[in-house]
Amino acid sequence: MIAIIDYGAGNLKSVEKAFAFLGYNACITQDKDIISSADAVVLPGVGAFGDAMQNIRKRSLENTISDIIAAGKPFLGICLGLQLLFETSEETPGVTGLGILHGDIVKIPKSNGLKIPHMGWNSIDIVKKDGLFKGIDENPFVYFVHSYYLKPADSSCVSARVDYGSVLDIAVSSKNIHATQFHPEKSGNTGLKMLDNFAKMSLDGGAF
Repeated sequence: MIAIIDYGAGNLKSVEKAFAFLGYNACITQDKDIISSADAVVLPGVGAFGDAMQNIRKRSLENTISDIIAAGKPFLGICLGLQLLFETSEETPGVTGLGILHGDIVKIPKSNGLKIPHMGWNSIDIVKKDGLFKGIDENPFVYFVHSYYLKPADSSCVSARVDYGSVLDIAVSSKNIHATQFHPEKSGNTGLKMLDNFAKMSLDGGAF
């Protein structure tokens, strides 16, 4: 079973429906026991960094998330769920993130008249062609809605980038942790393939 963490953010049903379409059992839940017993866990999210962290802490889910990742279970962060894995965000100064990965979330720089938020379809450059991106075509188009992006302390975790006025790091892969700034559940067949790759990790004991 794949647990989709419900901490009061939106966009949960679309993730659940995507896994169901692929034939996987996924459950939206706040229950720490269910989350801890799942074969794989998804941290989705839309909205503000500070509000999300407040909700996670209010529901006492911070340690649950850390324990799941430490146990080596496949873990997927989507959009805000990627940002929350890092230490800080310029969106909400003074609020700490989960700090599981080292680095910060920063505002997309204004460049060449490009609009912020970055919204819509863009092709990405895949850096690590395994994990989520196994079997994915070169430079696939995926769907974005974001105003912030990650600045990791160690770029070796970066698995994909996008050129949006400047080159932005927009996906990471580190051991059992996978996360994307874009929305695979809204990215057509390409995104479904990524979610299928993730779900298969739970069937292979976390390895892929």
